[in-house]
Amino acid sequence: MKITFPHMGNQYIGTKVLLEELGLDVIVPDACSKETLNIGTKHSPESICLPLKINIGNFIESIRKGADTIIMIGSCGPCRFGYYSILQKEILKEIGEQVNIYLLDAPQGDYKKFFSGIFELANTKNPFKIIKALYRAVRILYQIDDLEKIAYYKRPRQKEIGAVDFYYEQLHKDIRNVYGYKAISKLIKQAKKNILSVEEDPDKEVIKVGLIGEIYTIIEPSVNLHMEKRLGEMGVEIHKSLSLSKWVTEHLILHPLKLTREKKVWKAAKPYLKTMIGGHARETVGYGVLYAEQGFDGLIQVYPFTCMPEIVAQSIMPRIEKEYDIPYLCLIVDEMTGEAGFNTRLEAFVDLLVKRKEQKTSEELLLRY
Repeated sequence: MKITFPHMGNQYIGTKVLLEELGLDVIVPDACSKETLNIGTKHSPESICLPLKINIGNFIESIRKGADTIIMIGSCGPCRFGYYSILQKEILKEIGEQVNIYLLDAPQGDYKKFFSGIFELANTKNPFKIIKALYRAVRILYQIDDLEKIAYYKRPRQKEIGAVDFYYEQLHKDIRNVYGYKAISKLIKQAKKNILSVEEDPDKEVIKVGLIGEIYTIIEPSVNLHMEKRLGEMGVEIHKSLSLSKWVTEHLILHPLKLTREKKVWKAAKPYLKTMIGGHARETVGYGVLYAEQGFDGLIQVYPFTCMPEIVAQSIMPRIEKEYDIPYLCLIVDEMTGEAGFNTRLEAFVDLLVKRKEQKTSEELLLRY
């Protein structure tokens, strides 16, 4: 059995650790590319959201490398993600790819069912081995998310453009060539030291932007056209509303126990959106409000074309923009998104934020004197 899985940003690192610590034969999906998207688009329904198309491309590329089993997580609530596994299985069957698909739904209180699926996949009923592998996978996600936050801080301040990404990209190349938790953890720690050592330019003016929206388009750089890197090089420090470690903690640990860390976010969203409507719409609105209250310079929402929860959130955001006096930009992505137009909109928005901040600074100085 050779196992693969969908690619979503740094999620591949945690999944690689989990499966390797269980002693399974893993085929790590290639980093998403234009070719991945082209393959997925060819075999997917035209109106389906972009993440599914990318996933189909991931699977076909991995099957060509020998994968015969696919593992993916499920979902609940009014979001099409909950139907991905069913639709993807049918698509692969139609094009003649016979693979096994293991769907690991969040426990929803039923840990017995959750672990029975893992027992079958891992071919072991040793709970200690499974729990240890899960713990190490989650720990790796926290380590890589921590590294990303350091990169978000350093990119807009680096004296030499590209210094941060030299170490960051090398890390991802190295991770694919090592095995297991200890080796990967060691690489991340070394990359963290390297990025922290990048020389900063003390004269650089940095603006802060909150990145909100649908989780896949926030986390997968090929889909948002490497927005975090582009913004960093424009002098923007970003803060993402969603991260993989946070998602895993919420959905696999806290939610089944009827606990959450998101109450503050839900409270912030409540005047505009009182309940969960699917996807991460409530988080988009809630974090938008919190970032505005924290004095961020701007908000950028990014989501895949036809994503209904984010469309609802988008209709609310102009009200938040007006009430909190914070500039807001919405970017919608699909397979037709052009890099040139995308960059132009980002550059224009950043120019607006810079000029706005300079004007505010000038007004504050005038008031002082």
